[in-house]
Amino acid sequence: MRKIVPEFRQASREDTPLILQFIKELAEYEKLGHEVTATTEVLGESLFGARRVAEVVFAIADGREVGFALWFHNFSTFVGRPGLYLEDLYVKPEYRKLGIGKALMEYCIKVALERDCGRMEWWVLRWNPAIKFYEQMGAVPMDEWVVYRLTERKLREYLISDI
Repeated sequence: MRKIVPEFRQASREDTPLILQFIKELAEYEKLGHEVTATTEVLGESLFGARRVAEVVFAIADGREVGFALWFHNFSTFVGRPGLYLEDLYVKPEYRKLGIGKALMEYCIKVALERDCGRMEWWVLRWNPAIKFYEQMGAVPMDEWVVYRLTERKLREYLISDI
C-alpha cells in the first residue's frame, strides 16, 4: 500500500468555503449532516476575525487539499496548563489509509508540545473505525466521563425559564 507524506498549510480567510466543505463532508461521514448550521460568514469571523477561537491546517497531497484538522485550546485546572482540543480531523475517502490522518495527528501533537499543552483530547463516535488507530497511538477512552451539551436553543430557553 502506498504512503503519502503530505505537506501542510495553515488556513487563511480565503479558505473559509473549503473549510466549510470539509466540515460538511465530515458531518455526512458521521451521519450528522443535518446538524451543520455553520456558514462561511460565521466561520470566517470565528477563525480569522478579531477574536480567533480555533485554528485550521490543511494536508496537501497531489497538489490539492485532501484533509484538514481544526483545533482550539482549552484549559485543565488539574494540570494547570492549556490543552489542545481536536474538534475535527478529516481526510477525503480516496486518501484514507495512506498516512494522511496519521500525519495530521502528528502535526497536532507537535503543536500541542510546542505550546506546552498538558494534554490533547478529542471525541470519537463509538462506531468510528479510527478508534483502533487512536488506541495504537496510545490514546485511551475516557469512559468514566459523560458528555453533556446545552444547544444554543437550550441556552436561550434556560435564561427565560423559572429554573
